[in-house]
Amino acid sequence: MYFSEFGFDDDLMDGIDAMGYETATPVQEQVIPHIIAGRDIIAAAQTGTGKTAAFLLPVLHKLLSQQHDEHSINALIVVPTRELAVQIAQTLEGITYYTSISFISVYGGTGGALFAAERKALEKGADIVICTPGRMISHLNMGYVKLDGLRYLILDEADRMLDMGFYEDIIKIISYLPAQRQNLLFSATMPPAMRKLANTILKNPAEINIAISKPPEQIAQGAFLVYEPQKIPLVKFVLEQAEFGSVLIFCSSKLSVKKLYEELRKAKFSVGNIQSDLEQDQREQVLLDFRSRKLKIIVATDILSRGIDIEDIDLVINYDVPHDGEDYVHRIGRTARAATKGTAYTFVTDKELYKFQKIEKLIGTDVPRQVVPEQFGPAPAETIASKSKSKSSNKKRKFKRGGPGKGTQGGGA
Repeated sequence: MYFSEFGFDDDLMDGIDAMGYETATPVQEQVIPHIIAGRDIIAAAQTGTGKTAAFLLPVLHKLLSQQHDEHSINALIVVPTRELAVQIAQTLEGITYYTSISFISVYGGTGGALFAAERKALEKGADIVICTPGRMISHLNMGYVKLDGLRYLILDEADRMLDMGFYEDIIKIISYLPAQRQNLLFSATMPPAMRKLANTILKNPAEINIAISKPPEQIAQGAFLVYEPQKIPLVKFVLEQAEFGSVLIFCSSKLSVKKLYEELRKAKFSVGNIQSDLEQDQREQVLLDFRSRKLKIIVATDILSRGIDIEDIDLVINYDVPHDGEDYVHRIGRTARAATKGTAYTFVTDKELYKFQKIEKLIGTDVPRQVVPEQFGPAPAETIASKSKSKSSNKKRKFKRGGPGKGTQGGGA
């Protein structure tokens, strides 16, 4: 379906054309008509499906084509991380270029000047406010944020916000909103806590499920069974085996990020890191250097697995096994975007093997095992829990420059 078929405002269409958008993705095709019709939405859609434009475009169209108070906050987009807020703001900047729509981002940082600037913008009002929960709560507590004219509430990456402990903050923000509004909830997964939140805030919602719980076939996946002390030497080994242009390495804790970053930096790798102890301007500079190829490697927590749009990632390494299958798909989905190929390796300790096998079951793929080089010493053996797997999945596969497991699903980088 072409975007021209939705009947969008002419100025909005100029922005859509300038951004190079032509045909709608499945989530856009299903969600946009419901939003234009005024329905509440609960949509299961992962990063890379086009969900940002799926809620931005119809909301912008309605703001442009219907009367609204230009000095009020008309739409509130709540997101889990600063990075996602920045990405949405960048998308808005392009799409709204030919319109009169105003928007601001409220996601915090250090220094009273930034808080004062956010306060001034919130007091003045804006068509759209993009915010992280904690920062918006800080402003709401001061009493000057007026949300009584709000017409649209969008919760993006809602499952991630719940994972990060923002449920009470979300409910508090909602307590400031008028009862009559349109609610749009987007989430990659639908755990029980998400259903509870949906039942609390949504009214007769249209439910859309765009399931992408399997990695794209062009991602060559591989798993190294290792002991914890073998991880850092193995990362260095993998990075030296081929000329990878851009690499993302995901760790499950900021302490692991810091340790690995320092080890790679000492080894003269072109590396940066992103974790919660860095200031926002530092994070943004790392991403800028990475996009411009000044940095080849970023070591990061899951803060970077969603809410960023960086193409041409050659290699993703899961330094730790992700929490669940959906997180695994999000992490390795940073590579092989825009129909390109990519490689994804996961380091699996003996304590994490059962968790990784559950991930394999979810994605419907036995990830090929890679041989840990002899110089790193003995590696853990596959445990009894995995004996139900097919013989082919238990075969060790040698590390190759071209990627793991050629001839298997997801192989052939």
